Amino acid sequence: MTIMHHHNGGISFFWSLSYWSTFLLTWVVVPTIQGYEDAGDFTVTERLKTSIHTNLVFYLCLGAIGLFGLILLVLLQKNWSGGILGFAMACSNTFGLVTGAFLLGFGLSEIPKGIWRNSDWTARRKVLTHKIAKTALKLDDAHQEFSNAIVIAQATSKQMSKRDPLRPYMNIIDNMLLHMLKEDPSFKPQGGRLGENDMDYDTDEKTMATLRRQLRGAREEYYRCRSEYMNFVLEALQLEDTVKNYEHRNATGWKYISSFRPEHMGTLGSLLDMTELMWRCILQKQLKKLLAIILGCISAAIILAEATILPSGVDLSLFSILINAVKRQEVFVQVAAFIPLMYMCMCTYYSLFKIGMLMFYSLTPRQTSSVNLLMICSMVARYAPPISYNFLNLIRLDGDEKTLFEQRMGNIDDAVPFFGKGFNKIYPLIMVVYTLLIATNFFDRVIEYCGNWKIFKFQNESDDTDGFDPSGVIILQKERSGLERGHKVAEHVIPLARNFNNSSISLESGSSSMTTATNIVNMPLLD
Repeated sequence: MTIMHHHNGGISFFWSLSYWSTFLLTWVVVPTIQGYEDAGDFTVTERLKTSIHTNLVFYLCLGAIGLFGLILLVLLQKNWSGGILGFAMACSNTFGLVTGAFLLGFGLSEIPKGIWRNSDWTARRKVLTHKIAKTALKLDDAHQEFSNAIVIAQATSKQMSKRDPLRPYMNIIDNMLLHMLKEDPSFKPQGGRLGENDMDYDTDEKTMATLRRQLRGAREEYYRCRSEYMNFVLEALQLEDTVKNYEHRNATGWKYISSFRPEHMGTLGSLLDMTELMWRCILQKQLKKLLAIILGCISAAIILAEATILPSGVDLSLFSILINAVKRQEVFVQVAAFIPLMYMCMCTYYSLFKIGMLMFYSLTPRQTSSVNLLMICSMVARYAPPISYNFLNLIRLDGDEKTLFEQRMGNIDDAVPFFGKGFNKIYPLIMVVYTLLIATNFFDRVIEYCGNWKIFKFQNESDDTDGFDPSGVIILQKERSGLERGHKVAEHVIPLARNFNNSSISLESGSSSMTTATNIVNMPLLD
């Protein structure tokens, strides 16, 4: 953030470069590359054609909707003089500002609450048992889909003659499949099935491209689910070790004993074990609580600033007061702006990823596909200007002073010309009310009260703290015993998860569920 009396031509240029580069990334570059990566075609030219065609269809649909809205606007307001450019700006910026405000509000509430919840070992262990049970079943389904895709590819290859014109494309798919199986010898296809239309992929080049895309997508989904499952299991086992070490810290001489590695040797090793126990068992928990309190205070300051935008004579924005106090010193201005702006970005993108993982894309350590990464890149670029406008909305500079961003991009009233000068003071109040409702679990209570609306409930970690999931506990026990016998995590989860998946008895509570769980835990794992 640079105020105009600190005018810097270089910063002004980079603001313009940043804005237009993110604009091009969002609407042209990233969608084209994303379509190219997602296409299953066999040549660069064909993949580009598929990408351009897909994006053109999308933009034509978007343009048709925009044209309909423009016609409707002209019919309803015959004297409207805003111009097509003003209408386009209003639609684009209003979408970003309003949805960005709701995403920000969700993050302002959920990030501090989530960190505070995770500092409670018992609550976190309950959450992890539920996540392990759910991801184990998802992993089983993904394993089944990958097995089906392999069987379909192999069957298509067998029925295709060597003289078939499509055989070169099939050879590419065969080589890709062979590379997949060599890359992970531990993967064993199980129970692959052929459907009625699964032998129709040898029709033409496009159907072969569909087969290739389907095989690649099934593989990516399987390894994504496997990575999620392994991360949850390792976190749960690490947490069990932490609790055990804390409870027996006096007996072990305040040394951390891990089930994943041998004890450190020598004098330095003993010091490392003691340091690890202090960090994992004492400091980490307290620091999480402290961080949750600090972030909660910043969230409260942002909400207060948003809530007091409407009154023109009152400035209760902590950020506005700080920046006005140090506005003559550029370094302090940047520091005072950087911390809240960074936190607002964290809150907005946290919500974006949280909601997106349910519908559009996923962000998984070491297993995020290129298509998902490009989608995330596009969304991050899309919300960069709205976050900047929202932050500037919290700051009231003296007189007619402006920041370089406003000087180059215009102020927030100019960003939404169709909705009038008061729009920038109205929508933050809606976000404040929404944030307070989220913080008090209002929507969850309404859905619980209305019973039949539970299908619309947004699932979060707080829903998994009522108790331990029996199936998750059993899977975790099996994974620990497998590690002790020298196996790897997720090596035998498929047959165990399939037993739960096929069980018709609920594993949530009650004596019958625990009887089923006991029977399954006593079953031998398939080698």
